[in-house]
Amino acid sequence: MGRILIVDDEDGIRDFMVEVLETAGHQLTAAPDGESALRELGRTSFDLMITDLKMPGMSGLTLFERARTLDPNLEVIVLTAHGSVDVAVRAMKLGAFDFLQKPISGPEQLRLLAARALERRTLLAMQERASLTELEQPALSYGDPSMTPVVEALKKVAATPATVLLLGESGTGKELAARAVHQWSERAAGPFVAINCAALSEHLLESELFGHEKGAFTGASGQRRGRLELAAGGTFFLDEIGELKPELQAKLLRVLQERSFERIGGGRTIPVDVRFIAATNKSLEAMVATGAFREDLYHRIAVFPVELPPLRERREDLLPLARHLLARVGAELGKRELELGADAEAAILAAEWRGNVRELLNALERAAIVCEGTQILAEHLLPVGRRSPSAQPASRPVENQTLDDLERTAIEQALVAVQGNRRLAAERLGIGLRTLYEKLKRYGIG
Repeated sequence: MGRILIVDDEDGIRDFMVEVLETAGHQLTAAPDGESALRELGRTSFDLMITDLKMPGMSGLTLFERARTLDPNLEVIVLTAHGSVDVAVRAMKLGAFDFLQKPISGPEQLRLLAARALERRTLLAMQERASLTELEQPALSYGDPSMTPVVEALKKVAATPATVLLLGESGTGKELAARAVHQWSERAAGPFVAINCAALSEHLLESELFGHEKGAFTGASGQRRGRLELAAGGTFFLDEIGELKPELQAKLLRVLQERSFERIGGGRTIPVDVRFIAATNKSLEAMVATGAFREDLYHRIAVFPVELPPLRERREDLLPLARHLLARVGAELGKRELELGADAEAAILAAEWRGNVRELLNALERAAIVCEGTQILAEHLLPVGRRSPSAQPASRPVENQTLDDLERTAIEQALVAVQGNRRLAAERLGIGLRTLYEKLKRYGIG
């Protein structure tokens, strides 16, 4: 279903199209002329405009060109009388989807053409989202009893439109849980769009969230839709929401309250049709107490809080998860035959994994790189450089390595791998840039 603007100076034709398309379930707005249509386009966002070409005052072709300046993604169908098809063809060369000749042959022709135009808009939006698609994710749980109440709670809330707040340590799989809620919901056929509130500067994060109009700021050479628009009809996941700056907290609160927003540099109201899921490894209640997080926003997002247990409390999930992650790492490195040896499995079960899934993934990636055969051994899981694997007995338990040891080594290796680029290192480690700077200072890494 779409938001459609009908523009025609003939009352009968305009009312006929509104009735036909409303019956098909679309949201309709009607305008009697080009100037009225532009005012409507300036107030809100539409998916499709159907306009007559010959109208008093502003012509349909001029309206089309000005409407496309306001919204380059707007689909347009033009109406033309017999004998002026050449003008309709010109409009199509400028980007109109199609044209209809008056008199319209019947309701079905109008419904079908509108459906096709909306389908093209959807397909183009899907292409924009394609860059957001990630690799196949592991299962939410492999049967560990500690995850049973979590999975049951997520399945129950998935059937509702309620906003979900996912809590837990870094790396416990909060985005994975958000994806599961999306897949179990009525919005499963729609997009799942995620954004990490800690990974971008405040200005870039605002642009990513809301998009911007041409000329909104230096470098804004064209209009760009934000991720909230790309998530229409689906689920929008705000990871590390505790990192959101106060100004953006206020803007997000307005989105949650009014279910609409404006692009940066624009004045048109764009409706929000998404299910919100947020996640954090911080205590938002404590942040509210200190004034670091808005209390009204907290109550908006904490409608249904769910806490994910750390990996060290999910022992039955460890080996199945490790095998899945190793298969993914092996595929990326061209080593699909890799498997875990018995001593490596024992080491994985013995370790605390304070960094949770991210720490486990880093250890397996490191092991896959140093492994020269097809079997990952316990010695391959040890940090590289600070200890030579060959100098360590294969039976040495990974648990003797402190979390600080493993974390420092992972950061150093990530920096080496990206030639010292801290932004890329943060992305590689799966943490926010500010978090990386804090850890560099903590460990004295230059």
